[in-house]
Amino acid sequence: MIDVNFRTLDLNLLRVFDEVMAERNLTRAARNLSITQPAVSNALRRLRETLGDELVRRSGAGVEPTPRALALWPTVRDALRQLQHTLAPHEFDAAVADDTFVLAMADATAAELVPGLVRIVEEEAPAISLRVVPLTTRDPRPLLENKEVDMAIGYFPLVSANLAARGPSSTAAQPFEAQRLYIGEYVCVMRQGHPLADHPLTLDAFCAARHLLVTFSGRPYGFIDQTLGALGRERRVVATVNQFLTAGRVVANSDLLTVLPRHFVKVAGIEQLVLRELPFQQPLVHVDAVWHRQAQQDHAHEWLREALLRSAAAAFADAKPPRPAEEFSERR
Repeated sequence: MIDVNFRTLDLNLLRVFDEVMAERNLTRAARNLSITQPAVSNALRRLRETLGDELVRRSGAGVEPTPRALALWPTVRDALRQLQHTLAPHEFDAAVADDTFVLAMADATAAELVPGLVRIVEEEAPAISLRVVPLTTRDPRPLLENKEVDMAIGYFPLVSANLAARGPSSTAAQPFEAQRLYIGEYVCVMRQGHPLADHPLTLDAFCAARHLLVTFSGRPYGFIDQTLGALGRERRVVATVNQFLTAGRVVANSDLLTVLPRHFVKVAGIEQLVLRELPFQQPLVHVDAVWHRQAQQDHAHEWLREALLRSAAAAFADAKPPRPAEEFSERR
């Protein structure tokens, strides 16, 4: 590996590198930097010679980064953003800001957080717009990477595990950040008058019943089935839907069982439902907000994250469980 002399390194080359990595296209990078495409190509050539790596290769109408470029980019981007934030800070005034935020979340999460968030927007930032889109995956990182959404909110066990593995002293490139909003739990739900409603729910009765599953993918298998599988048991899923509210309505008018977040049943206002504790140990559900590190220093995004925390704290102020995220801060 080439020994880079940082004292002689032209930092403007890193600005070009960052823009090329963001756009994956030399023409667009040149336009964003207000320079010519040959100037971008020349800057990349000089940086290649300095670092001893090709950095990007032609691919279709754009360029594809090398593994070394992918490893370097998060650190370079963070350093440039921190420098810009220090030298040219942009004050955020919520009262006049007109930003638009796109948030991905499931209906159960939205039912808890969006009413409070809208109240905060109305009171503090009336020109800000919110766009809530359906969450259709347990791994929202591609959505954030492709800038389809500004933030994803939900239960993302794989993302949480990866971020936790990073650790406070890790040097591994992790282009995403997260904050815990609240912790919930799931319960078994059935209609009033259901044959199982008058007795404690046993594991045998749970497995013998017919089930409705809420699933983003449409597959009749979820994390409840993973837990049952570890116990050597299984259940019969006869129908799937992609919304918690729909699931509540269906079981309220059938003999199917479903599993819903405990807090959502009250919020949804479905009166004719009976809740029963699950007859097995099921891990608590950690609901996180996840975003790309590119937005970490953005003042408008910082305001949004703080507003979401306030909305979650207000939504669960009197609930137990689940409890506000602050009570679990040491578990992160």
